[in-house]
Amino acid sequence: MSYDIRHNSDDNRFETTVDGHQCVLDYALDDGVISMNRVYVPPPAEGRGIAGAITRHALDYSRQQGWKVVPRCPYVAAWIKRHPDYQDLVA
Repeated sequence: MSYDIRHNSDDNRFETTVDGHQCVLDYALDDGVISMNRVYVPPPAEGRGIAGAITRHALDYSRQQGWKVVPRCPYVAAWIKRHPDYQDLVA
């Protein structure tokens, strides 16, 4: 399934709304290094691959920007570990 994921730079997050529930990946950006701090999908929206879709989107965006990634969120760290083609982004 595909989701309409947006980069909300004003609030430092990637976000999408699914069935009225806001799902987010919060980050901090400092000198070309993005720290991905938290992925949150509310319980009613869980189990649909939303966290993975947001994570992939954020990592793809980071690659396009030339940013390095610090996966502070355990979910993001595990996702990168399972997808070796993204490991080159890790700072």
